[in-house]
Order: sequence, then C-alpha cells, then structure tokens
Amino acid sequence: MITQKAKYALRALTLLARAEPGEPIQIPDIADRQKIPKKFLEQIMLDLKRGGMVESRRGKQGGYLLLRPASDITYGEVLRLIDGPVAPLPCLSLTAYRRCEDCDGENDCEIRRVFARVADETRAVLLSTSLADAAGEVTEPAH
Repeated sequence: MITQKAKYALRALTLLARAEPGEPIQIPDIADRQKIPKKFLEQIMLDLKRGGMVESRRGKQGGYLLLRPASDITYGEVLRLIDGPVAPLPCLSLTAYRRCEDCDGENDCEIRRVFARVADETRAVLLSTSLADAAGEVTEPAH
C-alpha cells in the first residue's frame, strides 16, 4: 500500500498537471481543492521541490507549478521520492537492494520468485504511467 503522503503528493501533482501552463497554484488552493491538510501539503511540496518535480514562485501571484512536463513525471518516480522503494521485498528493490536477513539463497526462494513477478508488473505500470496520463491529457490511440 502507498502512504497517505504519497496519495496527497499524487493528487497535488495531478492538479498542477491540469493547470494552465505557467500559472502557479497556491498551497491553500491545492489543499482546498484536493482535500489535503495545508500543513502536511507544505511539507509534501517541499519534498517535491527538492526532488525536482515542482518549482515555487514567491509573491502575490506565486504558488507552485510543475518544473517538468507532466508527461515526464511518472507515478513510480513520485512514489520512490515520497515513500522510498516500490518493491515488495528488499531483495527485489532496484534502488535500495538488500538481502533478506532470513534468506538462505535468493535463487531458491519461492516467495521471491512470486513477488518478483508482482514487482515487475507493478514497476511496469508505475513507470509507464505519467501525471499527464492520470490527468487525462494523453488520449488512448484508436483501435
């Protein structure tokens, strides 16, 4: 499961993805429209800023906007930034691998084999789904 913090981050980013290009949105507006506690949102936006996903503008007309195109920011990238590794087991993580303490051997581990399939499928979805996809900016090709 993802944390509430990650859900809020994805909601805030999706709202920014739907905004007019170059038009910042202020934290009180994001918090109100996405039903996110303002103080918690402030922390989340700082994390997203440090992670290179958003930028902030000061002043009366200030606020937050995406630093990169919505099509270049994936759900997987956001989840890794906010929650850490997305793998269900530490031995399956691409970014924070570590051997399971109680494991006799990864090649013989039935649990690892099953969850490796889960991790591969999950990563495929998360790393191929962008904010633009979630915001409805990208249309499906005609079949």
